[in-house]
Amino acid sequence: MTKTDSAQGAEIRPLVGIVMGSDSDLKVMSKAAEMLEEMGISYEIRIISAHREPDVLIEWCSSAEERGIRVIIAGAGMAAALPGMCAALYALPVIGVPLSGKNLDGMDAVFSILQMPPGVPVATVAIDGAKNAAILAARILAASDEGVLEKLKSYSREQKEQVIAKDAKLQQTGYKGYQ
Repeated sequence: MTKTDSAQGAEIRPLVGIVMGSDSDLKVMSKAAEMLEEMGISYEIRIISAHREPDVLIEWCSSAEERGIRVIIAGAGMAAALPGMCAALYALPVIGVPLSGKNLDGMDAVFSILQMPPGVPVATVAIDGAKNAAILAARILAASDEGVLEKLKSYSREQKEQVIAKDAKLQQTGYKGYQ
């Protein structure tokens, strides 16, 4: 899904590609999209199965750089092949999001994503950590984009202010009155 700037009518090239193997992953992976939207970072989001349609995945990853993608966020559970395949096919950063599963609560995906062979790295966030994957993608982009860097600094200030406000409420109400 490529967005257009309604005011200009121009196509906005996505900077981040979000990919997952199944629509059942969308509940978690949508958190990455929400965070990128909050940061004003363009993205595309796809469902592509590494096991059921490897040809589609190869085409999507192989053309990602020319489409403007600078970071891929790949969510996967169980065998977690998707992030590793993306990293094998795409030279820029790939962030893996291990997804919680039915049998091993996502630990299988964590180990699969973490144990990439030398030369095919995948950055890995926490189980179901799609929001953090988006923040990490923003930090990668911020290395060469002052606007994204300023948005990240603002986000960090907001996070700090929220914690200060929560502590002030706790101090005022005590733990029994805190809601």
